[in-house]
Amino acid sequence: MIVDTHIHLYSEEFAQDAHELIAQARTLGIERFFLPAIDASYYDAMKALKKAYPDQVHLMAGLHPTHVNETVEAELSRVEKELNEGYAVAIGEIGIDLYWDTSTLSVQQYAFEKQVNWAYERKLPIVIHCREAFDEIFEVLENLRKRGVAVKGILHCFTGTLAQAKRAIELDLLLGIGGVVTFKNGKIDTFLSEIDLKHIVLETDAPYLAPVPHRGKRNEPSFIYRVAEKVASCYGLSIEEVSRQTTINAFDLFKVQ
Repeated sequence: MIVDTHIHLYSEEFAQDAHELIAQARTLGIERFFLPAIDASYYDAMKALKKAYPDQVHLMAGLHPTHVNETVEAELSRVEKELNEGYAVAIGEIGIDLYWDTSTLSVQQYAFEKQVNWAYERKLPIVIHCREAFDEIFEVLENLRKRGVAVKGILHCFTGTLAQAKRAIELDLLLGIGGVVTFKNGKIDTFLSEIDLKHIVLETDAPYLAPVPHRGKRNEPSFIYRVAEKVASCYGLSIEEVSRQTTINAFDLFKVQ
């Protein structure tokens, strides 16, 4: 079994063929799909997929950092409402993104910290979006730990250095490895084998970041097989061995079977 720990199956880009793509992925042994939230506008579509695939689809609740704006309080209230329904296996995707807009840093930090606190209170893992913000992400998490607020989670779409990987692992974060590992300029393939496989999970982030040889096209659920192939190559293991361990890692974190 292969587990996709981060996929936006409810995206508008899958509106016409999501069910077909899920069926195709399942023929390859891709059996679980973990769906991160973005903002309030997507929960209905996420829940529809959960209803259609109750055993294969698992949902998160959270506010994506690029959707943090003047509506932040209303959006966070909706996240809390969804969490109170009890279906979420994690809070995500949350975090800080300084690629698109640095002017919202303070409110992004506020939203991130608030949602991490909710995860701690509810004993849920977090799924972190981090773009050009490793230091800012680590600062929030390390300051919270000093106050006794420690959570586990995934640093989604990891694109950092070996030093940043080790720092994330020290904070009880797994590294979400996706299509970037297949990119020539991705660089993480040069040191990935130095990280114990018990700290790794697989993801697509579909419809974004399609792996080679599909780079630049719509990413699809079945393409996680390409990610598994590349990770297996990095470690000198079989795809089955990588799939087995990363599935164990994901199930342990999300507390699913």
